Amino acid sequence: MRGKQAKRGKLVVLVLTTSVLLSYALLADTFAEIDASLDSAIVTVESGKIRGYVEDGIYVFRGIPYAKATRFMLPEKVERWDGVLDTRVYGECCPTPPIEAVFDPVELVIPHVYWPQNENCLFLNIWTPGIEDGRKRPVMVWLHGGGFSTGSSIEQKAYDGKNLSENGDVVVVSINHRLNVLGFLDLSAYGEKYRYSGNVGMADIVAALEWIKSNIEHFGGDPENITLFGQSGGGGKILTLMAMPAAKGLFQKAIVQSGLFSTFSPVLPQNISRRVAALTLENLGVSPTEVDDLQSIPYQTLLTAASKAQAQVAEETGQRVSWAPVLDGEYITVNVGMETSPLSRDVPVMLGTTFGEMDANLFAGFGKNSWSPEEIAARMADKYGDKAEAIAQAFRKAYPRKPLVDALFIDTTGRPATLAWARLKCQDPAPVYVYIFAYEIPVNGGMVAFHCAEIPFVFHNTDLVPMATGGGVDAFIMAEVVSRAWVNFARYGDPNHDLLPEWPAFTIKNGATMVFDKTSWVGYEHDDELYNLLSTK
Repeated sequence: MRGKQAKRGKLVVLVLTTSVLLSYALLADTFAEIDASLDSAIVTVESGKIRGYVEDGIYVFRGIPYAKATRFMLPEKVERWDGVLDTRVYGECCPTPPIEAVFDPVELVIPHVYWPQNENCLFLNIWTPGIEDGRKRPVMVWLHGGGFSTGSSIEQKAYDGKNLSENGDVVVVSINHRLNVLGFLDLSAYGEKYRYSGNVGMADIVAALEWIKSNIEHFGGDPENITLFGQSGGGGKILTLMAMPAAKGLFQKAIVQSGLFSTFSPVLPQNISRRVAALTLENLGVSPTEVDDLQSIPYQTLLTAASKAQAQVAEETGQRVSWAPVLDGEYITVNVGMETSPLSRDVPVMLGTTFGEMDANLFAGFGKNSWSPEEIAARMADKYGDKAEAIAQAFRKAYPRKPLVDALFIDTTGRPATLAWARLKCQDPAPVYVYIFAYEIPVNGGMVAFHCAEIPFVFHNTDLVPMATGGGVDAFIMAEVVSRAWVNFARYGDPNHDLLPEWPAFTIKNGATMVFDKTSWVGYEHDDELYNLLSTK
C-alpha cells in the first residue's frame, strides 16, 4: 500500500513538475515577446526616455511621473533623468482611509484593484495604438471616482484603457492625484505659503493636463483635441476644472458621468474649509504658529484629526462636510454644482446619469422581476405613500418599456441636478448632450443600472467584469453602442453614430435625452411629470 502511495506521490510530483515547467515555458515565451517589443516601445518625453510595452498592438505605459509635490504645496515639474525609465508598472496611489477587512458583497459586482499607496503619487498611464507616428488621435483623459477622498486611476478593473484605445483608435490617459486631507486641507489662513493648499489635488490634475498637452504627440495624440471623461467624483473634478483659470485651454471637451447630485456639492465654501483646518490643528495640539509641523505628522494621524474636524463642523453647521475643492474665488471661481463658468462657454459637454444611481441598491432588488403585482404595489405604497399611484402612472408614461417594479429604484437626485445644470449650460455657444444609461444588467434576475454601471461599457470592458454587465453578446453590443458615442464625442464633439437614433443637442425647449437601453431611444422632457412628483413626495 505504501509502495502504491509512493508511486502515486511520484506521479503527482512528476505531473506538477511538468505543469510548472510548462508554465515557466509559457511565461518565458510571453516575456520573450514582451522583451522583443521593449526597444520599439521607447518614447522620449520632456523629462527623458520612458519604456512601455506592446499588448495586442496597443502601446501601454504605466506609472509615468508627470509632476512631484511636497505635502500641501503646488506640484512642480519632475527633474530630468538619465537612461530609460521603466514605465511598465503602475505608480503608487494616493493614501486613502483604510478599508475595513470585512467581506464586501459589492466587490462581487464591481471588482477593485488595490495597489501600494504613497504620498508620492503623481503618475499617469497611457494606452495608444501608435507612438511617434505623426497621427493626431483624440485624447481621452479619465478622472476616477471616489469623490475627492478615495479611489485611483486603476481602482476598478473596468478602468483598463486598452480596449477603448484599440476599438476607438484613441489615446487613453488615466491619472493619480492627491486626495482627502493631502489634496484639500485648506491652510490658507496660516500664510501665503499655504495659499492654495485647499486645492492642490486639483492643481495636480492641471499639472497632468499640462504634461499631456506638452507630450501627447509622441504617443500619437492630438494636444488640441483633449476630452476629459470621469464618473462620480471624477465628474465633479471635471466640473471644477471648467471653472478654473489654471485649466483654461488644457482640454476641449468634457464628459461628466454621474457627477451632479442635489445632495452633494463639488466645492466647499472657504469659511467651511478653513474651519475644518482650524479644528484639525486643535485636534492635533498644533498651534497656528506651528502649522509647518503638519508636514511631518504621519498621514494616518493627520487624517484622523481632520476627519474628526469634519464631523465637528458638520455638527456645528448641520451640513454634510466632506473633502472637496475650495471655492476661494481665485483658483476656483464659481460654485460648479449650481452654476456654469464663462471660462468654459466654448467647451462642448456630454453629461448624464444611470437609471438608478444611488437609489438602485445592488442587492435590495434581487429577484425584482419575479415579484407579484401585489408585492410591487405594497412596496410602492411603502416608499411613495399617497403619491404611489400617481408616480406609477407617470413612470409608465416616462418609461413604457420598463416594468413598474423599476420605479422603486429610479434615481431621485442625480437626474434633477443634471437637468438643472444642462439648462444653464445649453445657453452657452457649445452644444450639450444629455443621456441616461438605463440598460438592465442581466444578472441575478435583472439589476437596475446602478451608480458606476456604465463604466465597463464606456471602456468596452464588459468581459472583464461579467457580474456587473452580464457578459456575452448583449453586453458587447451595448458596449459598442455606448463606447462609440463617447469616442465620437471626443473626436467630433458630437456623439451620434449609426447604431443610435438621431441624438439632438439638449435645449431648454426640447429637453432631449438619449436613453441608452437594449433598444436606445430619445426622450423629449419624457420624465418631467415623474420628477415633479418625486420631488414633492
